[in-house]
Amino acid sequence: MPESSSLSPANFLKASGQYPVVDVRTPGEFAQGHIPGAINMPIFSNEERAEVGTLYKKEGRNQAVLKGLEFVGPKMAGFAREAARLAVEGSVLVHCWRGGMRSGSMAWLFRTAGLKASVLEGGYKAYRAHFRSELESKNWNFVVIGGPTGSGKTEVLDSLAEKGEQVLDLEGLANHKGSAFGALGQEEQPTTEQFENDIHERFRTFKPEKIIWVEGESHFIGKVSIPDLLFNKMMEAPLVMYELARELRIERLVKEYGCFKNELLCHSVLKIQKRLGGLRTRQAMKALDEYDYHKVADITLQYYDKGYANSLSKRNEPVVVLKEAKDDPVQVANKLINTFSHAYS
Repeated sequence: MPESSSLSPANFLKASGQYPVVDVRTPGEFAQGHIPGAINMPIFSNEERAEVGTLYKKEGRNQAVLKGLEFVGPKMAGFAREAARLAVEGSVLVHCWRGGMRSGSMAWLFRTAGLKASVLEGGYKAYRAHFRSELESKNWNFVVIGGPTGSGKTEVLDSLAEKGEQVLDLEGLANHKGSAFGALGQEEQPTTEQFENDIHERFRTFKPEKIIWVEGESHFIGKVSIPDLLFNKMMEAPLVMYELARELRIERLVKEYGCFKNELLCHSVLKIQKRLGGLRTRQAMKALDEYDYHKVADITLQYYDKGYANSLSKRNEPVVVLKEAKDDPVQVANKLINTFSHAYS
């Protein structure tokens, strides 16, 4: 366990690889966003914290502290037992929102119970700022893989990861594939705050001097947004334009989405009906009724390909263009590694 009882965000995260992280904020705060892998041991429930906060504003600190002690007192033995159960080598890491009274009090309790406890300096707020600082201060080497919908860019990223490359799968972290159909078959999306924390967790495994492969995305993936700093870096990064033959893209889309009920597919088509236009929307709906998923994919690609061309015009010219007549993500991954290896060797 580190000697200091108060750790900077960098040292706290380093220590978290060995010792459990106890987040003492309310369940509501924890649900909004938390350090991946942290265990929530809330000093106050959501309602208790609201009551203490109201009392603080109306009657001052002393009355608020007394009310807080009323809430916490009966829980103290349980906290200590749970911390002892979680501890590794008798040690735990503790944090609250700002590294103030909640984490300090809990750390005192744990130490009184015979454990070693280190507190996150500046709390969860400092942890969040740490990621922004890391993004700004280091020279991250991104390569963005772009290409029309249905090209299999995610599979290319998977192939790169299997070959030991650094990959940031934003759609995987967002539980969304980015299109109107992107939520189908996915788990519930995290909050944007948790999405950023999960990205941070991936960055902790990356070496800045090596390539980080990432798929080109809009600022929003479903309901979550990519952090502005990261998005700007992606927009400035070298772009690979990966184009798979249209008929193969249609086959990919049918294979990926044709397994879902027509009701769900219909709902997804209606999300883009204004941009598809009345005629193409009716054609897509008729094709769905006839279970002609190839035609549905062909119609929706008319919209997505036009949208992709517009978004591409806002970026720098691609440094590499790969036009593939065969759907082979492994081969594409090999070509990318061979093309870029000299630049970052």
